[in-house]
Amino acid sequence: MKKNNWIWAVFALCLTLIQLPLIVQADDQTPAEQFRVGMEAGYAPFNWTQTTDANGAVPISGEEGSAFAGGYDVQIAKRIAEGLGKELVIVKTQWDGLPPALQAGTIDAVIAGMSPTAERREQIDFTDPYYESDLVVVVRKDGAFADAKSLADLSGAKITAQLNTFHYTVIDQIPEVQKEQAMRDFSSMRVALASGIIDGYVSERPEGVTAVGANPDLKMVEFDEGAGFETNPEDVQVAVGMRKGDPDVEKVNEILAGISEEERVSLMDQAVLDQPADASGETADQGLIADFKKIIDDYGMLFLRGAGLTLFIAILSTIIGLIIGLLVGIFRTLPLSENPVGRFFQRIVNGLLTIYIEVFRGTPMMVQAMVIFYGTALAFGVSMNRTLAAVLIVSINTGAYMSEIVRGGIFAVDDGQFEAAQAIGMTHWQTMIKVVLPQVMRNILPATGNEIIINIKDTAVLSVISVADLFFQGTSAAGTNFQYFQTFAIIGVIYLVLTISATQILRFVERKMDGPSAYVKLEDINPNE
Repeated sequence: MKKNNWIWAVFALCLTLIQLPLIVQADDQTPAEQFRVGMEAGYAPFNWTQTTDANGAVPISGEEGSAFAGGYDVQIAKRIAEGLGKELVIVKTQWDGLPPALQAGTIDAVIAGMSPTAERREQIDFTDPYYESDLVVVVRKDGAFADAKSLADLSGAKITAQLNTFHYTVIDQIPEVQKEQAMRDFSSMRVALASGIIDGYVSERPEGVTAVGANPDLKMVEFDEGAGFETNPEDVQVAVGMRKGDPDVEKVNEILAGISEEERVSLMDQAVLDQPADASGETADQGLIADFKKIIDDYGMLFLRGAGLTLFIAILSTIIGLIIGLLVGIFRTLPLSENPVGRFFQRIVNGLLTIYIEVFRGTPMMVQAMVIFYGTALAFGVSMNRTLAAVLIVSINTGAYMSEIVRGGIFAVDDGQFEAAQAIGMTHWQTMIKVVLPQVMRNILPATGNEIIINIKDTAVLSVISVADLFFQGTSAAGTNFQYFQTFAIIGVIYLVLTISATQILRFVERKMDGPSAYVKLEDINPNE
């Protein structure tokens, strides 16, 4: 094997590996015969993520064979899909992304413990309720509010609830309450409660039972009759959300009517028993090492798939972003054309490129993801593959930064080299390709490597469009096993391994581009040798 062949062999192997997530992540391209249901898969006992199909769990779209959704919502979704004569497809989606996904047509229904409030009815239609529950407050067992029996007993407490839910609005009914900022999901609230940042959070009774069963340090406050929250019937009900004017709403109502109240209670009781979190507390005292081992055993493959997808998006997007940056950077350094028409169009294009750079550098990637992914579906009816959408979003964002890095690298090249190239008759493009860009590529290599590392970490924001990257998988696991510190400690280590490995590879490439570290000086050569 030649000297550098092993490098190409490793490169080919890495290229093959990073393409795997794209192959297995081909979701959203579903036929009309499928009933696509969106849920968090992290809100036990309504829905959760597990690694087997035990207890009637259903494969999660794009993660078949490694991740399954279980819970009460899944069992209801199975009944509805069967009644409609369609195949059930679970599309794992962050809570904030459920209404946009439904409106954009990437899912057909939301079955995720969602209440049919008046505000939500303005945007989507709801079926008849399929569950009804009481509101509770989850507090610390050893806290000052553990013995609360009424809202008055919670006076002065720091209370929060999930973002964009009815739960957050009822907090105002607690006298002199310290209403904390709403949180994105229940995982965040449980961590905040356990760490003492808040005194409690508002939830529904099934979730409260699950939280207390999984963590003996928590307690669920159930209020005496007339001493709890004042609610409208629809506020404590759970219904199926569907698109405005969907003709299947009545069909779903007929299916739900065929599920008796006794059967619904039985399904919820069974969901509480089936959830992966250890409600018995038998493993709670086995130690931190045992917790880490169990999480790795249960979710290790899920984390590796998420890490593979993270790496794939980061590397491919950085390469595409670099190409975009090179093209934009070179164009913006072109001398103005002597032709008036050419000069006019050149100024127009330069203006558009400036707008592109300022917009994508001046707005958060999370906002860009929401606008591009859901906006294209709403405006043009285009249902994008989540992985391809992620690559597109990160590539365009990276291209905006790289264009300025490339432009700076071009300006760093000595003007004399431009003049020398022109003196021998080279055009601007020939000068760029043969003289300037080789130097620019070496100069911007550290910045390019920094972009790869940034992109490895920034893929976490793509969870807003439910890309199953490493962070999204970690959030799902923590929402199911209730072991937040242990789970995210493992996720943090994986991120660290990815970024350190990328750094070392880039330093190796830099050394190769720099050539030998020592050169023989001309005066040291013995002419007699």
